[in-house]
Amino acid sequence: QVQLVESGGGLVQAGGSLRLSCAASGRPFSSLTMGWFRQAPGKEREFLAREFLAVISWSGTATYYADSVKGRFTISRDNAKDTVYLQMNSLKPEDTAVYYCAAGAWGRKSDDYAYWGQGTQVTVSS
Repeated sequence: QVQLVESGGGLVQAGGSLRLSCAASGRPFSSLTMGWFRQAPGKEREFLAREFLAVISWSGTATYYADSVKGRFTISRDNAKDTVYLQMNSLKPEDTAVYYCAAGAWGRKSDDYAYWGQGTQVTVSS
């Protein structure tokens, strides 16, 4: 089992930045591929409806981003701290969502990931 706890969400003005953190426990973190997803308000409240944002390999040497966030968001990890991060810059109102970290296999689909955090709310005001 893997437990994931996100933090760092909040309210920010458009154009601003936030850094989300996700602390993992329960299995060796350095063996886990980690991803970030989000679910916007009003969107279908189903697991498979979560929007993929970014993924990072267990070593941190490989990353992949959704086109919607490429160039604005950066995923990184610190295996010594069992933590993965999502640095979000140039935030837009349409980035408002609940953000989730996940652990699992390399992929862009929700069901590629077996473990999920509880989510953290990010609200971007215009």
